[in-house]
Amino acid sequence: MRLFHVSEDPAIEVFHPRLPRRPELDPNTGLVWSLTQPALPNWLFPRDCPRVGYRICDNVTPGDMTKFFTSGAHHVVAIENAWHQRQLDATLYIYELDPANFYFDETAGFYVSQKSETPIDMITYTNLYAELFNRGAEVRLVDNLWPLRDAVVASSLTSWSFCKMANAKPRP
Repeated sequence: MRLFHVSEDPAIEVFHPRLPRRPELDPNTGLVWSLTQPALPNWLFPRDCPRVGYRICDNVTPGDMTKFFTSGAHHVVAIENAWHQRQLDATLYIYELDPANFYFDETAGFYVSQKSETPIDMITYTNLYAELFNRGAEVRLVDNLWPLRDAVVASSLTSWSFCKMANAKPRP
C-alpha cells in the first residue's frame, strides 16, 4: 500500500503529528494524516477549494450509476466555477510516506500515524486537471455544490468526500 500527503508547501522535511480539529476525534492525540491512491483525486485541488467527490462503489444502484456517472469515469469531483482559475494556477506537492507506522482510523476515515513521519518521495504537479484525467477522474464545474452534495448523500453511493464545504457558496 502506498500512502500520500498533498500540500501546497514544497519544503516539508518532516510531518509532525497535529492535534485534530474534528470534534469526533481525540483532541489530545496528534496525528499525521495520509491517503491512498484511490482517494488522491479528491485532494488534487488547492487546499481551501470546496469540492464534492465520489467514486463507484460496490453497492451503487443502476439508477445512481446512470445519474452520477455520465462520462464513463469511475471518480467524479465537482468544484465551483469560481475556483476554476485557481485550479489552473495551482501547484501541488505529493509527498509519499512510508506506511509502516500508519493505521486506518475508522472515525477519521484516513490512514494516520501518531509519530513524526519523513517523506520518502515528493512529486510536483503543475497541471492538476491533467493529473485528475490521468487517474480516470471527471471534473465538473458547477455554480453551487450544495445540490450535488445533497443528492450524493441521498443516493446509494458510499465512497464520497465533501471537502472545505465551509468555503462553498451558500445553499441556493
